[in-house]
Amino acid sequence: MEAFNPQGCVVSSFKVPTHEELAHDFLWRVHKRVPGRGEIGIFNRSHYEDVVVVRVRNLAPKSVWSRRYEQIREFERLLTASGTTIVKFFLYISREEQRERFQARYDDPTKRWKFSLGDLEERAHWDDYIAAYEAALSRTSTAEAPWYVIPADRKWFRNFAVATVLAETIAELEPAYPQAPDLPANLVIE
Repeated sequence: MEAFNPQGCVVSSFKVPTHEELAHDFLWRVHKRVPGRGEIGIFNRSHYEDVVVVRVRNLAPKSVWSRRYEQIREFERLLTASGTTIVKFFLYISREEQRERFQARYDDPTKRWKFSLGDLEERAHWDDYIAAYEAALSRTSTAEAPWYVIPADRKWFRNFAVATVLAETIAELEPAYPQAPDLPANLVIE
């Protein structure tokens, strides 16, 4: 996303919810970060963690997380009806590629800061995560907010596929520069 101007593009990463965020509905923290008109927002993770991680790690009962699929669809329907365009990417890497990337991080002292033993603990739940992601993707992909599943073992292809979808989406929006204010007809700047 480095090609986007940071004045009109904000990246939001969603980590473990704070105490304040837990005091509200699960979509509250996401809604706060929805970009305004004319802006582009990039969400790293987001409300989908609340139907994936919560499910896999048994952080909430099924009666709670299973209702969230419909709540997510309604939330995204509200946003698109209000003029927000939503593009969702699931960057899928294979289990073997993930293993190789983790090993490379561990083996390279300059990348070891990216490595966490917690990643290995989560990796032990691979099959559960795949099932949870499949459910989330199939239950929340809509005409207004479709999912794009991107094979991501090869970064060059991942980047090409994401860029292609984004370029097509932005072209369909027909963006235009804002109107300039009314200026005198014969302005001379010295």
